[in-house]
This record gives sequence, C-alpha cells and structure tokens, in this order.
Amino acid sequence: MNKCNLGYTFLILGILLFFASCANKQYQMLFEKKRSISDSLFQPTKGNSTYYRIKPQDILQIRNLQNSKSIADLNPATAGSLQVVTTGGDTFQVEDDGTIALTGLGHVQVEGLTRFEAQKHIEDLYRKTFLKNPIIELKIINLKVTIFGEIKSPGAFSLTKDKTTLIELIGEAGGLTERANETNIKIIRGSEKIPKVTEIDLSDIESINDPRAVLQNGDIVYITENKRAIRNDKLQNFSTIYQPAILLFNTALIILTLIRR
Repeated sequence: MNKCNLGYTFLILGILLFFASCANKQYQMLFEKKRSISDSLFQPTKGNSTYYRIKPQDILQIRNLQNSKSIADLNPATAGSLQVVTTGGDTFQVEDDGTIALTGLGHVQVEGLTRFEAQKHIEDLYRKTFLKNPIIELKIINLKVTIFGEIKSPGAFSLTKDKTTLIELIGEAGGLTERANETNIKIIRGSEKIPKVTEIDLSDIESINDPRAVLQNGDIVYITENKRAIRNDKLQNFSTIYQPAILLFNTALIILTLIRR
C-alpha cells in the first residue's frame, strides 16, 4: 500500500471516529450551561395549565374520596359511608351552557372556573346538601399536547396534572433520539391564526425552572434535528448520489493499472 492510499485510509477512519464520538455525546449536552432567567418570567400567568378555565365540551372526571358510591348513584340515604374510592370517578361533559348535571345538585355552572375552583365549588354544594365532609376530586381529562420530531414515541399525550413540564412529557414519550437537537426544542402554542413559537434550550440547567416549559392544553412540541444528524444526512445523500461515479472511477483506475502492467 503506497503512502497516498495509506493517508486516504487514515482520513476515512478519522471521519468515522469523529461522527461516532459526536453521536455518543447526545445526552452529555443536557443541563450543563447556566443562564440567569429574569424573575419576571416566574410570575404565574393565566396561560399556564394551573389557570386553565373550563370550557363547554370539556370532559370532567369527578369522584368523592369520602364515599365508595359513584357520584351518579349518591342519594341522602346512602351518602354516609366512609370508604376511600380506588376506582376512577364518573365523567361529565360540560354542556354548551357551561353546566354539568350532578346527582342531588342539578345543573352546576363550571364554565370559566379553574380545576381547583370547580372542585371546591362542587364540594361546597354537596356539603350544604346531603354529603358529610365530602372530599371531591376533579380532573379535566381531555387536555392534551402533541409531540413529534426526534422523539422515540411521538403522539398525543394527556395533561393529567397541573403544571406538567416539558421534561416530564419527553420522559413519558420515551426520551430524545440520537438525532435530536437538545438546544432548540420548539413549543408551538396559541390560536391557529396567531401561533406563538417558544424555544427551550435543554442544554441549560435553568430550563428545568423555565415557566415557559410548563405545558398548556393544545401545545405542539417539535424536536428538531441536530447539526450532526443534518451533516450525516448530507454526507449520506452525497454518498448515495456520487457513489456510482466513484465506483466507476475506481474501476477505471484498476483497469488502467492492469493495462499498464
């Protein structure tokens, strides 16, 4: 093997080692840099899931933790038992007039209330009627976010609790792929006419406390490709396009060498 071929071989090996080392650093880039975030960003806003206001067509799950009976089956004669419920509660869809129909209470107005406000309101109404020391649990079970791109399990996920964070969603979706750009996670929120894009840098440790990373109903999370993946794609495309020409050129060189012998 002559010096030219030896140098060419080392060059190829060096390129392969470079790309391999880059791929292994994917998760080493997370939560490293430190950046101060303005205190004003930590002020709660009505956009956060904690302040989500119930709307018509929302689906509410309600149960009384102090009574084993279903909310739909409750009546004054059976409301006294004190057993903790282990199953899910009853579901109620909010009507167009903003109410839900509850046993013993009739139509209860919940539109415009937060989850906590509606929970306390229903609890107080039952306490004033026939339930002794009710503990009402209320969940809004139709709230969802969508995540796609360089994530292992893309799809739609329910916001099962207040203040679900981007990190929790990524964990639930199986984590980032090796091609993910951890420095530029895009959260698209707002109306269809006026969408707003928020960019989160997961290489910054402060992203854990970034209030913009608290997910809201209807959010779309897009995980972009990193530069390594884009570079590898370009290299692969280059190889796919020019490999036949290179192969033909190498074949011609071999034939020419044999002829000269």
